[in-house]
Amino acid sequence: MDIVRLICAVFFPPLGVFLQVGIGPQFWINILLTLLGYIPGIVHAVWIIARR
Repeated sequence: MDIVRLICAVFFPPLGVFLQVGIGPQFWINILLTLLGYIPGIVHAVWIIARR
């Protein structure tokens, strides 16, 4: 399942975070980072998925 989350994190970072933690503070942080820049959103999503 982590492979699916990582693929989702590359193409749409908030989806990868949502699949990992649901709607919570990390999800909203990731949406903000993705809006500010696509790469920070990807890095944050991969970090969240790899951490848990």
